[in-house]
Amino acid sequence: MTWMVVDEPLYLPLGDEVALYEAAYAARLPVMVKGPTGCGKSRFIEHMAWRLKKPFITVACNEDMTASDLVGRFLLDQQGTRWVDGPLTQAARMGAICYLDEVVEARQDTTVVIHALTDHRRSLPIDKKAELVQAHPDFQLVISYNPGYQSVMKDLKQSTKQRFVAFDFDYPEAHKEAQILVAETGVTQAIADVLVRIATSARALKGHGLTEGVSTRLLVYTAILIQQGVSPAAACRMALVRPITDDVDIRQSLDHVIDACWA
Repeated sequence: MTWMVVDEPLYLPLGDEVALYEAAYAARLPVMVKGPTGCGKSRFIEHMAWRLKKPFITVACNEDMTASDLVGRFLLDQQGTRWVDGPLTQAARMGAICYLDEVVEARQDTTVVIHALTDHRRSLPIDKKAELVQAHPDFQLVISYNPGYQSVMKDLKQSTKQRFVAFDFDYPEAHKEAQILVAETGVTQAIADVLVRIATSARALKGHGLTEGVSTRLLVYTAILIQQGVSPAAACRMALVRPITDDVDIRQSLDHVIDACWA
């Protein structure tokens, strides 16, 4: 899907990542953003596309995605056979920022097609058409993934990693995460502070029964439920606990934390 990001996506800078990204884009360097689920990686890239006023194409990668899904394929219709560009080819032709979200979910033989676009060649060979697409001067490739969640078998190859400059993302500091909740959902500062405190307790269990901590995204969902009239404790159970674990003991532990915070 291709579009111009017209309205400014809410993004609260956590450091100097905005200036660093602008420098990378000025040199048209490919960018990799790494960090846990729901910490703001996609929002940051969307914000930068808006800031730079560039077309934005995003692809949600999955294990069934083939190289043709990225590059394009021949289709048969009533007029005969016609070629349809895939999102990567569209971005390269028009000069868009192409964002491959959770790129390690794609098969390694699929991600190889990005290599020629991420070095001095800046080109995309389309073997089925015997065509070599030279990337538009404004084209940039961005990928994201969660390194803490991937198995060794699904990690990126070094030959792919070393084609990118990289940003490490994490959950925001407590006071900034609370600011995000207030700005995004309209909850009070007091409620936002409590939600962040609960999330901090849950994140401490990562590696001790939880594979992932509570994401900022789930905190936003919780705040939205509260704004819809759901009681804070019920909203926390619904959006912060039930999605992340089915373990009865961990659920009970987190429920006790919730009850204590909202007592």
